[in-house]
Amino acid sequence: MTPAVRQPRLALARPVQHPLAETVRKAGWQPIPYAFTSLNRTGTAPPVPLNRVKALLVLSPSGAKVASSALPSGLTCLVQGAGTADALGREDLDVHLPSEARAEALWALLQARFPQGGEFVLVRGERSREYLEVAARGSAWRIHPWITHCEAAREPLPPLPEVEAVLALSPTQAEILAPLTREVLRFAWGEATAEAFTLAGAPAHARCEPKPSLLWAMLAQQLSSQEQPKEDHPC
Repeated sequence: MTPAVRQPRLALARPVQHPLAETVRKAGWQPIPYAFTSLNRTGTAPPVPLNRVKALLVLSPSGAKVASSALPSGLTCLVQGAGTADALGREDLDVHLPSEARAEALWALLQARFPQGGEFVLVRGERSREYLEVAARGSAWRIHPWITHCEAAREPLPPLPEVEAVLALSPTQAEILAPLTREVLRFAWGEATAEAFTLAGAPAHARCEPKPSLLWAMLAQQLSSQEQPKEDHPC
């Protein structure tokens, strides 16, 4: 009887039921939850009064959880994905989602819903990639960043599980993982995360743009290349 082939294991900072963990499974890897960072609130107030803006933009569930209690009833919120909408936990808000969970799609939704522009507040983490601010620069859409939280290493840092690869989802995660992963594959979610790996002295073996379908393609390709039989070379 042929023994079952064990799936390679990949550590990521998401629970086993998270959509990204499901993407990892579909690509042929076994997701291993590794909670090595924590969310720290900055405690900062909104940069402009929320009752004076046309809408609030929210990039992540973390930002949604931190900002939720401070939002006035009826506020229009454009959120990057369904998980972010759920994290708001409010039924008295006017919530809208883009066609796909990407900052680029959120920017398109903003322009479509508010073609005349206006004042907007953007909820984001300390080291988000700032796509919306750059895209809106010099335009009629004036975006005011509200940095509500930052990601930091847990203390004490839990040991890395026994895995064949890790997936860093942010530059902070890459910086923490770099010295722990000299002997395993390093995958990066986004260009900034890959750059953080490089600056930390442990370049990523592969990276993808922050989109689940591209993560699946990257991991599936890596798995396929590992399974290719090695050619015999004459002595």
